[in-house]
Amino acid sequence: MTTLMLRSLSLLACAALFAGCAATKGPASTTFDFGPLTAPAAAAAPANYPVIVVSDVTGPAVLDTQRMYYRLMYADAQQSRPYAYNQWAANPMQLLTQRLKARMAQAGVKVLNTTDASGGTPLLRLEADEFSQNFDSQTASSASITLRASIFKAHKLIDQRTFSRHTPAPSADAPGGARALAATADAIAADLLAWLATLPAQPQ
Repeated sequence: MTTLMLRSLSLLACAALFAGCAATKGPASTTFDFGPLTAPAAAAAPANYPVIVVSDVTGPAVLDTQRMYYRLMYADAQQSRPYAYNQWAANPMQLLTQRLKARMAQAGVKVLNTTDASGGTPLLRLEADEFSQNFDSQTASSASITLRASIFKAHKLIDQRTFSRHTPAPSADAPGGARALAATADAIAADLLAWLATLPAQPQ
């Protein structure tokens, strides 16, 4: 075998080695959602709102992605940072919408989409002002959701309420943040049901 051939084989082997290293560089990406529903929420269906249209949750443009974000409250609370190797199964507003609708249906409310309802059915509009995992230190984080809910009937605003919930994360990482955000969404759902139960029946 000639020296030129040996050099060529050596170059090919190095290229294959580097390609293999590039393909395996960094940990594998992990995808999270809110997990299965647990036991039914304690709140019962609001008697005056047994059927309701629930719009999709809207929120800041930064949440219109599957990337998972967190804030270092002890370093720079104004900066939202993405995890490098972790993401949501869908964008957070979709996950939050699905969870709130599922919890309301689990409590006995007949939940309709905006395309399925008549004009006289109450409409619940939801806007998220905050959806984040916040690190108070390098070893402690919590989930925070702030949601503004508005209830309409026949295009008339009946009431509006803002709900904020904070849940300590079981671990200071992406898996802990995902579990804490799911628990926070469940708490917000219970708050929504309790609020709807306090609203008076509206005239037909």
